[in-house]
Amino acid sequence: MSLLPLAIIQSLLLAGGQVFLKLALERMEPFDWSWHFWSALLTNWHFALCGLFYGAGTFLWFYIIKHFPFSMAYPMVSLSYVFGMVAAMLVFHEEVSITKWAGVLLIMAGCYLIAK
Repeated sequence: MSLLPLAIIQSLLLAGGQVFLKLALERMEPFDWSWHFWSALLTNWHFALCGLFYGAGTFLWFYIIKHFPFSMAYPMVSLSYVFGMVAAMLVFHEEVSITKWAGVLLIMAGCYLIAK
């Protein structure tokens, strides 16, 4: 399989992990070293999904850096910024300016050029 589809999947997993982490933390009380805080965190299903997404993304990253040049693979991680921007709009209903979209397009263009 070529680098670009693998990098897209890996970046989706990273961005998904960030989304579930934010969702988990939004539902949590302020940070505390208490047993109540930690038990609430560890039983939060958003937090569990965050870990699963990060874990899957990490194992895919192992495969990517074993089979592709690091100089090509590492810049592809920036695709997670693209998916993070989309998630900010769709999941968190944030406003995204035209300037931010221009930055996203530049990231996508850069990844395309590196993958060629």
